Amino acid sequence: MSVGLPRRKRPVRCRSATVTLAGLVAAAAMGTASLVSCGTDGGGSGSNNASSSPTPTAPDTASFSGTPPSALSSLGASVKESARAAASAAASSASAAASAFEASVSADVARANAAAEQRLKNAKGQGNAMSDVALTGKPRSETGGLLALVVNITNRTDKTASYAVQVDFRDPDGKVVETRFVGAEKLEPGEQAQPLAISRKPPEPRLTAEIARAQRY
Repeated sequence: MSVGLPRRKRPVRCRSATVTLAGLVAAAAMGTASLVSCGTDGGGSGSNNASSSPTPTAPDTASFSGTPPSALSSLGASVKESARAAASAAASSASAAASAFEASVSADVARANAAAEQRLKNAKGQGNAMSDVALTGKPRSETGGLLALVVNITNRTDKTASYAVQVDFRDPDGKVVETRFVGAEKLEPGEQAQPLAISRKPPEPRLTAEIARAQRY
C-alpha cells in the first residue's frame, strides 16, 4: 500500500477580483465624470441652476395709480402760488389807488357817472353820440401809475344835452377785461366836459382803452 504524498494546494489567484475591483473604480470614475459634465452643461438642470440666486426685478409702475410727487412739480406749484399772490397784491394795490384817485373827483361827477351806466342800458347799438366823444391819455405820473383816460365830451348840438359814455379796457389779446362808465350832464351847445375813465387793473399787462358806446339824451 503505497502512501501518496499530500497534494500541494494551488495558490488562489485573485486576478478576477483585481479586475473586478479595477472595473468598479473605473466605473465610479466615469460616473463622477458624467456627473461633473452634467453639472457644468449650460443647457442642463444640474448644480449650476440650483446654485444661482434669483435676480430682483423692478415693480411694474403701470399698475400704480396717481402721479408720484417730485421736487420739480413741488417747485412749480410753489412758483405758481407766489405768482398768484403777487398778482392779487398788485390788483388790490391798483384798486386802492384808483379809489383814492377817484375820491378827489367831485360828487357831481361821481353822480353823473352812475347815471351814465343806467342810461346806457337802454341805448341801441353804440349809441347816438360816438362822434361827440374822444379819448386822451393822461400821464401816469399824475395818476400814481394808473391807467386813466380823459373822456372829451363835446355838445355839438344846438340844445342842452347830457351824455353817457362806456369805455372798455382790453388786454394784449384783445379781450375786454374791464368796463368803466362816465357821464356829463346838461352841457350847453358847444360846451365840453372831461371826465376821467380810470382802470382798476394792475399796470401790467398793458391795457388799451376804447369808446364802446356813447349816448346823448
